Amino acid sequence: MILLIGDVQGCADALDRLLAACGFSPSRHQLVVLGDMVNRGPDSVGVLQRLRAMGDAAACVLGNHDLHLLAVAAGVRPAHRGDTFDDILSSPQREAWLEWLRHRPLALARGGWLCVHAGIPPAWSAQRTLELAHEVQEVLRSPQSVDFLHLLYGNEPSRWDEQLHGPDRWRYVVNALTRIRFVAEDDRLELITKEGAGAAPAGHLPWFEVPHRLTRDTPVAFGHWSTWGLLQRPGLLGLDTGCVWGGRLTAARVDDGRCELISVPCHAN
Repeated sequence: MILLIGDVQGCADALDRLLAACGFSPSRHQLVVLGDMVNRGPDSVGVLQRLRAMGDAAACVLGNHDLHLLAVAAGVRPAHRGDTFDDILSSPQREAWLEWLRHRPLALARGGWLCVHAGIPPAWSAQRTLELAHEVQEVLRSPQSVDFLHLLYGNEPSRWDEQLHGPDRWRYVVNALTRIRFVAEDDRLELITKEGAGAAPAGHLPWFEVPHRLTRDTPVAFGHWSTWGLLQRPGLLGLDTGCVWGGRLTAARVDDGRCELISVPCHAN
């Protein structure tokens, strides 16, 4: 069994209940968490404990909240008022948790699905997505990771160019994989609007509705967009169903040629 799970965001209890509802066993099954493992929920360290304990049975891509934690821990960014990852920062195992996070990928392929946190720019194929994610992963895992985090933030460049290099290239890749929602007609990323489809700026489309996107024939699973909610289309799964905001935590079983959805409420009855 292969399970894809949307944004957990520190909701360790909901994660436990969802895995139980799915009959998940780390010895027999595979789990993919689509980023934003931590923050905003009540038990970020509990989520990391559960996922790390699963070893190779759990594959987790990095989301924007996970990168924010790394940046705050490195002294690169100030904490936000709503951040709830002090349990990690004050933990005796702080460095172990941060090191584990730094070694998570930005994109991966499992069970025929390309898995990312937010989305994929129209100009990237599935293979190019994995290659570019790997480029940035190597920098994040290197001794230069703090320098990398200093250069990570900003909304430019907003349009992909293969000639981009260094910090501009890395920043675009991270923004695309962890923050993208809407894309302009000229493929520029629009990184401000957080609402659902009805809030699309003029001349923009959700990234997955761009007709010429090169991943249109690749099954893609993502999270990040809680204001959109559950999205299930042929070859497309959006699984951020807003657990941390009082919604549900959702998993998709995607093995054996099927796609079965299972969800639990944020709070136990």
